[in-house]
Amino acid sequence: MEDRYTRTEMLLGREGVDKLKGSAVIVFGVGGVGGYTVEALARAGVGHIAVVDSDTVSESNINRQIIATSATVGRKKVDVIEERIHEISPDIKVEKYDIFFENDVKCKIDFTKYDYIVDAIDSVSSKVLLIECANEAGVPVISSMGTGNKLDPTAFRVADISKTKVCPLARAVRTRLRKIGINHLKVVYSEEEPHVTAADGERLPPASVSFVPGVAGLILAGQIIVDLAAEGKGSLDEG
Repeated sequence: MEDRYTRTEMLLGREGVDKLKGSAVIVFGVGGVGGYTVEALARAGVGHIAVVDSDTVSESNINRQIIATSATVGRKKVDVIEERIHEISPDIKVEKYDIFFENDVKCKIDFTKYDYIVDAIDSVSSKVLLIECANEAGVPVISSMGTGNKLDPTAFRVADISKTKVCPLARAVRTRLRKIGINHLKVVYSEEEPHVTAADGERLPPASVSFVPGVAGLILAGQIIVDLAAEGKGSLDEG
C-alpha cells in the first residue's frame, strides 16, 4: 500500500526521503512566495519547518497566497500555516516566530539549528540582514527576488545574484550585499520587465496575480528539496 511519500521516494530514493525527514528548514515570510515554499516542503516530508512572519491574513492576500481564504482573514499567518502543515502531516515539527525580522529580534533565532534558510521577505533591509546572518552561521540560504508587477511565470530563473538582470529588487539587494562583502547568493528571479502600475507619481503597492508568486515559491522549494535529499550532489541546474 502506498503511503504519503511513496511517489516522492520513487524519485529521491528511500535515503533521500529519510534525509528530508531529518532536515530542518526555516522560511522567512509565508505570503505569496513563502507560503507555497512551505507547502512543498511539507508535502515532500521535511521533518522540521520553522516559519517567521508578523503579518495577519488580509482580504487582499486571497488573490495569491495559499493560506489566505475567507475563513482565515484576520488570523496570524504563522498560526494558519502551522495548521496547514499539520493537516498535511501531523508528524512535522513546526516552530513559529511571530516577528518582523530586523536587528532587534535577530538574536531570537539560532540559525545554526537549520539545514537551509529561505528568504521570502519583501523588505530590502531585512533581506540583507537575513543573508548576512545566514552567512555568519554557515547555513545555505536561497532568496526570492521580486514577483510583483509580473505576469509571466515562465520567466523565473535560478542563478547567483551576480548574474541576475532586469529585476530591480535583485539590483538593490546585490548593491547592498557588496557593501558588506557578500558577492554570491543563490536566488530565484524573473527576467520579465516589470509592468508599470503607478501613474503621475502615485505610489501603489506592487500588482500581483494568482499564478506568479506561487511559481517562485515552488522553485525555491525544489532547489531546497533536491539539495537536502542529495546533500548538494544533485542540485538543480542554475541558469
